[in-house]
Amino acid sequence: MQVTVVFPGQGTQYVGMGKVYAHLALFERTNSATGYDLKKLMLEGPAEELKLTENTQPAIVAHSLMLFEQLTELLRNKNMTIARVLGHSVGEYAALAAAGALTFEEAVRAVHFRGKYMQEAVPAGKGTMYAILKQDAVIIREACAMASTDHEEVSPANFNEPSQIVISGDKNACQRAIRLMEEKSGDRVKAIELQVSAPFHCALMKPAELKLRPILDGIRFRAPTTAYVANVDAQEYAPGTAPEILKENLLKQVCGSVFWTQSIQGLPNDTVIIECGPGKVLAGLIKKINPNLKVISLDTETGFSEVEAL
Repeated sequence: MQVTVVFPGQGTQYVGMGKVYAHLALFERTNSATGYDLKKLMLEGPAEELKLTENTQPAIVAHSLMLFEQLTELLRNKNMTIARVLGHSVGEYAALAAAGALTFEEAVRAVHFRGKYMQEAVPAGKGTMYAILKQDAVIIREACAMASTDHEEVSPANFNEPSQIVISGDKNACQRAIRLMEEKSGDRVKAIELQVSAPFHCALMKPAELKLRPILDGIRFRAPTTAYVANVDAQEYAPGTAPEILKENLLKQVCGSVFWTQSIQGLPNDTVIIECGPGKVLAGLIKKINPNLKVISLDTETGFSEVEAL
């Protein structure tokens, strides 16, 4: 039996996350990594402050890695090994930490700055994101390309599951793309504008990518000891992959698409997937991508007992 561990992205945070780990020394290290009381924010809120991107991202990564520490101990006792790891957007940092390429502190600190720079990259109101439901990926790609101009761009941001693709970019370009999809398909497109603080994973994030580079340059990336699947190309990178490749994948990811659907489609059917982080959003997406895959979400009452029963 193969084990694949997946780590969630932004939007899965909640006040009280990690409460059962409040006594752990690892939790205290979140504060030293960020330079402020992230632990209190995770446990007590307020929710409005927790959902700020610069706080949300390190909170999710920290919580995910605390769960992972407990998971690895359980798997070790069962003589089970992890075949690969992957994370959705910011979850890729948790995945790389789980693979041994980053320390806990490095991952948490890096995503604090990542979130800060992404928040600052675009003036409020200029950009947005829409979830496009039940539209062909080719039509979405073509519409985005046709709707983009030299000054206003839109592109597919997240391939979450076959019937949900998120587009991101300049608000006017996003709306043009939706109209073009309707013309192409001959029917009304179901497009849901997302309540996000910035248009992630698109060309508007270039300032964030440039600011993030010196932060990542200051980290000594290590060759992973576990295989990992990258967001930017849905390819599995073997243990021992050159650290510079990992860093470049993370930088490309800021403006690039998250190929989550393609990443899950590339997994073997005999793997058990363990969702390691707040909530169970990824379990829902994975079941829509490949219903044959067994998924266990750890952040539930029965999560660890389900792993114990494997």
